[in-house]
Amino acid sequence: MNIIEIAKLAGVSKSTVSRYLNNGYVSDESREKIKKVIEETGFLPQRHAKSMRTKKTNLVGVIVPKISTETAPRVVEGITEILSPHNYDVLIANTNLSIEKEIEYLKIFKSNQVDGIIFMATKITDKHLEVMREVKVPIVVVAQKVNEYPSVYHDDYNASKEIVGELLYKGHRNIGFIGVYEEDISVGYERKRGYIDKLKETSIEIIEDNIKIGDFSEKSGFKLTRELMNRKDKPTAIFTATDNIAFGAVQYLLQNNYRIPEDVAIISIGDSKISRVITPKLTTMHYYYKTSGRKSAEMMLDLLNKGVTSSKNIEKNLKLTYRLEKRDSV
Repeated sequence: MNIIEIAKLAGVSKSTVSRYLNNGYVSDESREKIKKVIEETGFLPQRHAKSMRTKKTNLVGVIVPKISTETAPRVVEGITEILSPHNYDVLIANTNLSIEKEIEYLKIFKSNQVDGIIFMATKITDKHLEVMREVKVPIVVVAQKVNEYPSVYHDDYNASKEIVGELLYKGHRNIGFIGVYEEDISVGYERKRGYIDKLKETSIEIIEDNIKIGDFSEKSGFKLTRELMNRKDKPTAIFTATDNIAFGAVQYLLQNNYRIPEDVAIISIGDSKISRVITPKLTTMHYYYKTSGRKSAEMMLDLLNKGVTSSKNIEKNLKLTYRLEKRDSV
């Protein structure tokens, strides 16, 4: 029994059966016809039949924090570029920055519905690790360094030090910082640590009121920039942990008649598309997100080809570099 025979028995086209099997759009009437034929004949799509024989699905689950950001699609693009030629499809699970959803998807994937998991993490809690240790397929982590598992991440600490160094080179000494919660080790903790350590290295006083912590939103960038600029001793430069936060900072400054960079310089991390077209164009650190996706997929393929059923305690960490894109905001 094949798709053509199913189509004939159901009285529909071959393409309609194909869409049905791949969860595409099919009218309710056609759906019921196809479903009835499949139930009566016991037909299994080739992939499902093969899966039952080999216990392989040729699916890799990819857990992303927020698919609507610029970062996640770049990572996913890199992953699919590597996996697709090897006949692996990607099953994307979007958590919308919910830790509970991350853990839920790890549990779902744990039931062997996928051959491996690539986890683009914002933070790794003890609960994450508890569930990950129970998973019987390889896991590769992207965007965070996790000693227990293979991971691909960027050098956030030194990238932040270079950013502060650029501001110091431009003559700034009163530098504000807008970051995110430190549970996110890469974006929250490491970027803030780089900012502080670079100032310490140059014997510049760390002013606690110059450090503001919020979330990843433009709204947070707007609000926290207002707090910085309402200080009597206003910063002459602001380093934001992400481009998105920087967009909020730029909005506040322009709405309140500050000139960028003459009155206040703005610098960030991300090199998003918008950073290249806003006015002024944003000076920002370029991260190789697509490369991180490719490298994580290469790690996954290596594990799958070796027949690894768990990547726990496989300490293979890859730290990626960065490139400062000097534009008009500094």
